[in-house]
Amino acid sequence: MGSILLVAEIQKGKLREASLELVSFARKVAAATGRDVKSLVVGKDVAGIAEELSKKGGGEVYLADADALAQYNVDAFHAAAKAAIEAASPDVILLSNTPTGWDLAPRIAAALDAGFVSDCFNLDVENGELVFYRRYFNGKLDSRIRPVALPIVATMQPGATQAYEGSEAGSVTPLSVSVGETGTTFVEIKAAEKKGVDLTKAEVIVSGGRSLGGPEKFEEVIKPLAEALGGAVGASRPVVDSGWLPHEYQVGSSGQIVSPKLYVACGISGAIQHLVGMKGSNYIIAINKDADAPIFEVADLGVVGDLFEVVPKLTEAVKAAKG
Repeated sequence: MGSILLVAEIQKGKLREASLELVSFARKVAAATGRDVKSLVVGKDVAGIAEELSKKGGGEVYLADADALAQYNVDAFHAAAKAAIEAASPDVILLSNTPTGWDLAPRIAAALDAGFVSDCFNLDVENGELVFYRRYFNGKLDSRIRPVALPIVATMQPGATQAYEGSEAGSVTPLSVSVGETGTTFVEIKAAEKKGVDLTKAEVIVSGGRSLGGPEKFEEVIKPLAEALGGAVGASRPVVDSGWLPHEYQVGSSGQIVSPKLYVACGISGAIQHLVGMKGSNYIIAINKDADAPIFEVADLGVVGDLFEVVPKLTEAVKAAKG
């Protein structure tokens, strides 16, 4: 049996929490199958981060530290991954479902002629076999995917599980990486200027989903409740993709990560990328006519009903209570 290799990510000089979430998945599989957990840290002057990961459940951590790895480059990082795979002989390789993972994971899978599954929210072991869970149709359906052969490369959704909090002692093994010529060159990082509404500072957020039917319904249904509660308006990704609201209103892994005191989700089914962005809220109310909507899995209070009936009545009740 092989091992589990997780590819860690560094963001703004620190180990991403998503990488510690990969450790949680890897440790669960290791406990059920007897596989060893191994990790890869790539960058420049990142020995301290490799040491940190080795103390937080990363097992044997392969350290690829070189000038050519200072900034992300798919050719260079793939060379590092190839070296780690040769050293670890893994049959399970896990990456985060992030822009880096989107870019790097398929290349690793293609080079290994391995199975590949992306955007998973869970990983389990049944009768010794791996089972990956993935959501389809905006979170309405869950699929169970069993690899028919190994190795398997998978990307896991950030926020889909808790970051590993154990303290198993591991080790750091320097890795010699031959990068060679690359087809791309790093130029610079440009951060988008923040503008418009800052939902990260809102104590109350009322969000709407695509089931509202159009942008005018945000003015007629969602905004009145938000104003009555003294909060801000948010939206799901499909709303923004449809052009009903600007991107700064989007809550989710590709929008704003929020943690208000109160989050009201109206007509939002609960795709994993949205749940990642709001599950840290102190209290969550979900209103949806689909009793099986994934949003109810994280809601403190769920209302199964037509939002066009429930939300206006809730708005009036709030106004009445405030006098």
